Amino acid sequence: MSDKSVVKKSGGLGETISVIVQALLLALVIRTVLIQPFNIPSGSMRPTLLEGDYLFVSKFSYGFSKYSIPLSPNLFSGRIWGSEPLRGDVAVFRTPADTSIDYIKRVIGLPGDKVQVREGVVYINGVAVPRVKVGQINNPDVTEKPFPIDVYRETLPNGVTYDTLDLIPNGLGDNTREFTVPAGQFFMMGDNRDNSADSRFELGTVPLENFIGRANIIFFSIADKASPLEIWRWPTEMRFDRLLRSVNGTSFTPKSQ
Repeated sequence: MSDKSVVKKSGGLGETISVIVQALLLALVIRTVLIQPFNIPSGSMRPTLLEGDYLFVSKFSYGFSKYSIPLSPNLFSGRIWGSEPLRGDVAVFRTPADTSIDYIKRVIGLPGDKVQVREGVVYINGVAVPRVKVGQINNPDVTEKPFPIDVYRETLPNGVTYDTLDLIPNGLGDNTREFTVPAGQFFMMGDNRDNSADSRFELGTVPLENFIGRANIIFFSIADKASPLEIWRWPTEMRFDRLLRSVNGTSFTPKSQ
């Protein structure tokens, strides 16, 4: 009686190439319509995000535009599917002046809002955003040279809470004119209020079309002076406490002074 449990032989090089191509296509689909990795090159979103953080950005949260689809031809304008960014979202977008540049900031003002900063306090439609000092940090991972930095916790009208840094009293962006956010655009600010090029300055408001996606989770984090490819430095340079940390809805919680 013959055994019909025959193991199919591997197709050799051709099958290997086919598997690689399928894997690349799957990766392209995921990167195009689901998630995309980004790394943080600057400190404009400290303390929420640090240089050397690597995070996943959800592209389907806001739908799709010609900027969120890699190598997309200019076939349409605006967005398809998805929903608009929510107040408090940490989002990646293309800058209006140069759409080859990606920025990451927090959504503060929605279409139709009036936004102003007075003595470091954000006002939305004439109402101050609650801002409470929760302590200080004195950490070289936040500044080149250690010195006390005030940390404030803000709570937006929809309940989103996050921490901001106040590096310089009466800094350049601590007092602004009142901005009216145009229809279809958003007012973006960095959490590191005295070290962020955002909607208070030349960036201006950001059209919905320019959004890439919503930042979700930090999947890797290493001191910014180290390369993630230098595996031998991981034991001493990796920030293990930041791995798998949610980007939205986290607080720095420094010790009170």
